Amino acid sequence: MTDVQAAMELIKRGCDTLLIEAELAERLKTGRPLRVKVGFDPTAPDLHLGHTVVINKMRHFQELGHHIMFLIGDFTGMIGDPSGKNTTRPPLSREQIMENARTYQDQVFKILDPEKTEICFNSTWMEGLGSAGMIRLAAQQTVARMLERDDFAKRYGSNQPIAIHEFLYPLCQGYDSVAMKVDIELGGTDQRFNLLMGRELQKHYGQQPQCVLMMPLLEGLDGVNKMSKSLGNYIGISEAPKEIFGKTMSVSDTLMWRYYDLLSFRSTAEIEGLKREVEGGRNPRDVKVMLAQELVARFHGAQAAEEAQADFEARFQRNAIPDDIPEVTVPAGAEGIVLFQVLKQAGLTGSTSEAMRMIDQGAVRINGERAEDKGLLLQAGEKVVLQVGKRKFASVVLA
Repeated sequence: MTDVQAAMELIKRGCDTLLIEAELAERLKTGRPLRVKVGFDPTAPDLHLGHTVVINKMRHFQELGHHIMFLIGDFTGMIGDPSGKNTTRPPLSREQIMENARTYQDQVFKILDPEKTEICFNSTWMEGLGSAGMIRLAAQQTVARMLERDDFAKRYGSNQPIAIHEFLYPLCQGYDSVAMKVDIELGGTDQRFNLLMGRELQKHYGQQPQCVLMMPLLEGLDGVNKMSKSLGNYIGISEAPKEIFGKTMSVSDTLMWRYYDLLSFRSTAEIEGLKREVEGGRNPRDVKVMLAQELVARFHGAQAAEEAQADFEARFQRNAIPDDIPEVTVPAGAEGIVLFQVLKQAGLTGSTSEAMRMIDQGAVRINGERAEDKGLLLQAGEKVVLQVGKRKFASVVLA
């Protein structure tokens, strides 16, 4: 296997689409470091594992010796990309964008080598473009072309409003590639239209068009929907080690392999070896522990990973109660309070109906014993340890 073939194998690992593969191979043959771009609009302060799928691919390029450019869309963030949405995304203030950008850098450098990563802000060139330059840029595309973008087409077809400034977003993202002289841009499959816009604009400005590598969208803990904070099916990379470990252990045995392919830095050969071991009878739980350890160690260090594993085994294998659970006071009144109301008021469930459902499912414990009576009356002066599911605990004082 040649060096180019080996590089292409690593680059293509886990990817959904690579355009155009032959063009990328030719650039790799030159031996020069490629200019690799990934852009993030700092729309929220925290990243989750779904975001790291593309960042992990950046690391692969970094390992191959290429020039990584982490682009923070401080200018485009004020426009707001509605990708995947059926409404206009609210633009952010400059203050929000810069605060989120700072936390993004702290988080991505848990994966990337900061000494080999160039941080860019697209306001550097976009603000200098001026109104005349923006009009010339807008003249490069038609409304019909913009309506080829899936979310725009759906909104137009259903008579939902599309603000004029939203058409500027893909143009600005494409112009970023012109300003940065990009060889290859990475993104999720939901960014296809914007990524290809970069190719078109580079041709117009006389540059060799960038290659495009699209990574799949990572399923969340439910195994169905894209990982998302709004759906609550995410693992945040800034979460506590115990949370990352416990959530990773909660994924299905089937989804575990998807996480290995997209999140692990183990070699493809090693992952295939683990699959064969599981097929041969090894408990998949043991392999899942290895993944959980790797993820916690990446974001919090090896010692934190060991402590998280020990806590997990104590809590879930021996039904032990953790030491650091919050203490909550719940008013019981003169006549006492029923269990499902206590669960709601203690913040262990979102509603009393959820509390009753969790009790019916056998997911609630009182002082380590499974609760079976959702109408159980608790009296003032009692103190109980309540557990809901695998990770929610509270020491409840009834006043």
